[in-house]
Amino acid sequence: MLDAALLVLRGVSGGLLAGHGAQKVFGAFEGPGPQGTRGMAEKLGLHPSQLWGHAAGLSELVGGGLTALGALSPVGPLTAMAPMVLATRLVHWNKPVWNSAGGAELPLLNMAAFGTLALAGPGRLSVDGALGIRVPRWMVALTAAGVAGGTAYALATRSTGDAPAKQEPVAPSIPDPEDREELATAAQEHREQEVELRAERSAARRSRAQPQS
Repeated sequence: MLDAALLVLRGVSGGLLAGHGAQKVFGAFEGPGPQGTRGMAEKLGLHPSQLWGHAAGLSELVGGGLTALGALSPVGPLTAMAPMVLATRLVHWNKPVWNSAGGAELPLLNMAAFGTLALAGPGRLSVDGALGIRVPRWMVALTAAGVAGGTAYALATRSTGDAPAKQEPVAPSIPDPEDREELATAAQEHREQEVELRAERSAARRSRAQPQS
């Protein structure tokens, strides 16, 4: 019964995560594909976004696939936990835990499932069980170190600077009635001065044009 239970847990959690990774890597199942995944990584402040986008998709695809097959355990569950940790920290942090409120409910459930499979093993109804494969401890330690180190590096080098705020156009100020009256008076005085100056210039030209007696 335990082997059957592990098979169900592996098949559901690992299979769904592998499909989620295929959405990112290949654009399968109406997924965002590499370009969309790169855009998501860019919004999360992960640079270079193309590298981290590929890493997220491949860790889900490979980790989920190995988990579903029960192959090379616990490499698959450990690898699958990395994107869950990043999603919890970068997307769902400081929110209520429930998925309906944008919280980390689903990533936490995935991490619980993958952690259980990493500790319990894949069971006899698996590739490892059928072929008698036992991953050496040094490979398990190397995988765990790589997952922890990569996750910590992504969080440490994440860009947290806020984009400059978009400046809204400022509407021109409308002068109050008193200011408008002063402006109108000043304009009228300027026009009167212009008329007087033109009249003086015209009179000077006429006087020069008259013949001398």
